[in-house]
Amino acid sequence: MSDMMKVSSNPHVRSNVTTSNIMMWVVIALLPATGFGIYNFGIDALIVIVLSVLSTVLTEYFYERLMDKPVTIGDFSAVVTGLLLALNLPCTVPWWLPIIGGMFAILVVKMLFGGLGQNFMNPALGGRCFLVLSFPRLMTDFVTDVYTSATPLQALKNGESVNIMDMIIGKTGGTIGETSMIAIVIGACILIMLGIIDLRIPGTYIVTFIIFISLFGGRGFNGAYISAHLAGGGLMLGAFFMATDYVTCPITNKGKYVYGIILGLLTGIFRIFGSSAEGVSFAIVISNLLVPLIEKFTWPRPFGFKKEAKKV
Repeated sequence: MSDMMKVSSNPHVRSNVTTSNIMMWVVIALLPATGFGIYNFGIDALIVIVLSVLSTVLTEYFYERLMDKPVTIGDFSAVVTGLLLALNLPCTVPWWLPIIGGMFAILVVKMLFGGLGQNFMNPALGGRCFLVLSFPRLMTDFVTDVYTSATPLQALKNGESVNIMDMIIGKTGGTIGETSMIAIVIGACILIMLGIIDLRIPGTYIVTFIIFISLFGGRGFNGAYISAHLAGGGLMLGAFFMATDYVTCPITNKGKYVYGIILGLLTGIFRIFGSSAEGVSFAIVISNLLVPLIEKFTWPRPFGFKKEAKKV
């Protein structure tokens, strides 16, 4: 009976927008970064992407068949998870690593907590953090035939100079999808114009991060230094494509601003004071865990609500 009738209070808002529509547009928006990653790193990047997407889709399919649940791979959420996971991996990882990461992301982070809409953190980043903790050497090996030096962020952390224009275009080492700021912004503009994401979270995230590194980065409000931090690493990819995940971000407007501030602070702390040059993935995952608390204190008060006076 529960599958036949859904009862809810008014107002009732109906829309033709479906989960599969949204996820399909997210995949399309990720194509510029994906295409550039394949162009930049070659066939190795393509293999990682294919294996990652196949592992997430097949894991979700077989789990739902074994558990006698409706198969939901048609909503493209597993494809988005696999693609985002792949874009956060170096092209140098062995073939089995994206498979393990994809299985963990879908099985542990998503399906065991109830599937789409019930996961407590972004599945792709959950899978990436699992891989970073389990295989740190493999996940931080960015040396390829083309790029043999440290990543720009690591060079920046070591006090070395970096080519900011190369970072903006994407002619640098790093994970498959994080190198080209231009490609990421093109995809983000697609999602913004379609109304799939708004600028509350990524805008607050980026502004907070800029303020933090200006205060604590040791170089003041240095345009070149700030630009290098924005163009390097996974900050832009994380801000627009993963921090805005509908399931794991706050639904209140005030909460989105608070969430963005926490993201910016954590990313700044990890990058400036941490041992790693990155920090976006762990910043988003930790912030995901704080979302219930954020929503509790930012939930709007119902009209006519009166707080009860404390009894003496």
